[in-house]
Amino acid sequence: MLYLIGLGLSHETDITVRGLEVVKQCKRVYLEAYTSILMTADKESLEKFYGREVILADRELVESGSDTILENAQEDDVAFLVVGDPFGATTHTDLVLRARELGIKYTTIHNASVMNAVGACGLQLYNFGQTVSLVFFTDNWKPDSFYDKVLENRKLGLHTLLLLDIKVKEQSIENMARGRLIYEPPRYMSIETAASQLLEIEEIRGENCYGPNTPCIAVSRLGSPAQTIRSGVLEEMVEYESGAPLHSLVILGNQVHDLETDFIVEFAENKDRLRAAIKEDAQNFAKPVPPPPEDDFSD
Repeated sequence: MLYLIGLGLSHETDITVRGLEVVKQCKRVYLEAYTSILMTADKESLEKFYGREVILADRELVESGSDTILENAQEDDVAFLVVGDPFGATTHTDLVLRARELGIKYTTIHNASVMNAVGACGLQLYNFGQTVSLVFFTDNWKPDSFYDKVLENRKLGLHTLLLLDIKVKEQSIENMARGRLIYEPPRYMSIETAASQLLEIEEIRGENCYGPNTPCIAVSRLGSPAQTIRSGVLEEMVEYESGAPLHSLVILGNQVHDLETDFIVEFAENKDRLRAAIKEDAQNFAKPVPPPPEDDFSD
């Protein structure tokens, strides 16, 4: 049996009781180690808490060596641990599909992820649209595919959760070309970098999806003791010192409920400016009000 087990967001103890019981009975325990990190735990602390060896599974192993993970899983129990919820990252569906091909049964044990815990920022979850990822730009690569999804959300009045890039066990182009297994130090996108990249793409695209005065919320270290939430406008986020990872950014839709506004302004450094920006943004993508029907006095 393959068990896909969510670990939650921060502590080794965030695993569910059921998940912990399964880990203790599995023959092998893998920790997916590239789509996210536990902010207050690591491999060693997990092994100490579980009383089991934990095998780190990097991108190469998960995406190209799934048969190694699934070896003998028809007879043995194998645990695949994922920070957050097992299906918070689409890459894990590939592992399930491969298990199906091999006739291996699987079970999912869910946990909290950024996709639901982001409600801590005060926005109502059912007012969110498509979630998008924002990757690090390079000198000659500035992907903007996220922009179209943000624009679709904004036209519908929905909030957008942006998941900010992390680079773990990545190779430089030179080392990759030379076949050298030398990896770059881990990098985690900050709120400041994300806000700057967003404004840069808006300047290039020029479709008025958002702008310097668009209301947004920075969510840092969600679910950890150092959790921090800051609301404001996008240009303020360029100067915001967001600190240690992990970070996410929310671009508000233009139909912000009064309860949402009252909640999120408490996280703002300039509350009056944020309230004004939310009111102003309500005019963007607003659907025209149809004229009332004309009275018919023909009778």
